[in-house]
Amino acid sequence: MAELTTDVEEQIKEIVCEILEIEPDEVTRTSSFKEDHDADSLRSIEILASLERTFRITIDQAELARMGNLEGVYAVVDEGLAARRA
Repeated sequence: MAELTTDVEEQIKEIVCEILEIEPDEVTRTSSFKEDHDADSLRSIEILASLERTFRITIDQAELARMGNLEGVYAVVDEGLAARRA
């Protein structure tokens, strides 16, 4: 698994914040989208779809369970980018 660059992490964070309608300083790597930011499942799907479009990767909807915070989203995107390069 390759490490995401700071620029890619920032781009992911911007996407998440835009969809959740929160300021970037309100979200941490481990804050829960559902518990801390009142995200519902529709917003999670929006995040997934936006990440797929932005990074031209495919993310299985089963990965939504792992995408509950930025750490999880970073890991899923990292794996998607690695798979695309393979």
